[in-house]
Amino acid sequence: MPGKESARRMKSPDDTHTDSATPIFSQKTKRDRPYLIVLAGSAMGVMHLIDRDATVIGRGEKADLRLIDDGISRAHTRIVRRGPDLFVEDLGSTNGTFCNGIRISSQKLDEGDKLMIGASTILKFTFHDQIDEVFQQQLTESALRDPLTKIYNKKFFLDRIQNEFSYAERHRHPLTLLFLDIDRFKSINDNFGHPAGDHVLQQLARLMERSLRNEDVLARYGGEEFAVICRGLDLPQGEILAERIRKAVETAVFEVGQHKIPVTVSIGLAKVPDARVRSAADLIVAADEIMYQAKRSGRNRVCVRLAREDEERTEVIEHN
Repeated sequence: MPGKESARRMKSPDDTHTDSATPIFSQKTKRDRPYLIVLAGSAMGVMHLIDRDATVIGRGEKADLRLIDDGISRAHTRIVRRGPDLFVEDLGSTNGTFCNGIRISSQKLDEGDKLMIGASTILKFTFHDQIDEVFQQQLTESALRDPLTKIYNKKFFLDRIQNEFSYAERHRHPLTLLFLDIDRFKSINDNFGHPAGDHVLQQLARLMERSLRNEDVLARYGGEEFAVICRGLDLPQGEILAERIRKAVETAVFEVGQHKIPVTVSIGLAKVPDARVRSAADLIVAADEIMYQAKRSGRNRVCVRLAREDEERTEVIEHN
C-alpha cells in the first residue's frame, strides 16, 4: 500500500498540471488596431475603431464619428489611410483641427497623438490589441452606462445636455427634453419583489430604445426616472414621440415568471427656445416639473410646457 508521499505523487494531473492551458495574457498579440478614444467632450470614454480608408469626424448626421460639441463643423476633419500610415486632415472647418496643440491641415498620426476639435473635445490616437480592446470597452461601459439597464447613465446625460443646450442656443435650433417616470413603481417592487422591478426597468429601456431615433439620447436619470434628449425636434414633434412611447409602454406585456405586470408611464416635455429656460439646468427643471404635473393629473399621460408669446405664463397641455 503506497505511503503518503507516494499518494501525493500519484495525484491526478488535472489537480496541478496547467501546461495544456495558455493564459490569454501570455499569448503574443499585436497592437495593430487603430482607435480614436474620446478623452474629453460629450462622448468621453467612447472608442472608435478606424477600419475604413477614410473616417469623417463631425457633428453632421453623415459623419462616421459623430461628436456633439460647440465649434465642431458638420464635417470637421477626417482620418485617411495612405499605405501603412494614417493621416489626419482638416476639412476646412471653421475652428480648425489641432494635433498636440498645433493647428494642422494634414499630418501623419503617431501613437499617443492628441487631436482637439471644437470647444472641448479631445481625441487620442492609439493602437490596441484584442486584450486592450476588451479592457477599454469595459472601462467605457462602466463609465458611461447604467449597469442595470445598459443605457446611458446620469453623468453622461448631464454632460450631453449641457453640450446640446449650448449648440441649440448658438445655432437657434430646437431642442426638446423628455422626462419619464414609471407610474406606481413602488407598488411593483412591493407586490412582485425588487428583482421584478429591475426586470421592468430593463425591459422598459429596451422598448424605449426601439421607439427612438438614432440621434436621440436615452439615459437613466435615477431610480425609475428616464430622460430623452431630442435634438432638432420642436415641441409638436416631441409630443408625437412622447405619445408613441406612452402607448408602447401601456400596450407592452411585462412578464416576470408567471406574472404579467401592468406598466404605464408619465412623461413631461420642455423645450428651447423658451424665454424662461436660460441654461441646461433650467431645461431639466422644466421637464421634471411638467412630468410631475402629468403624475398629479392622473398618470399615464404626456404633459407639455407651452410658453406663450408674452412669456409671462406657461400652459400645460395634457394628452392621454
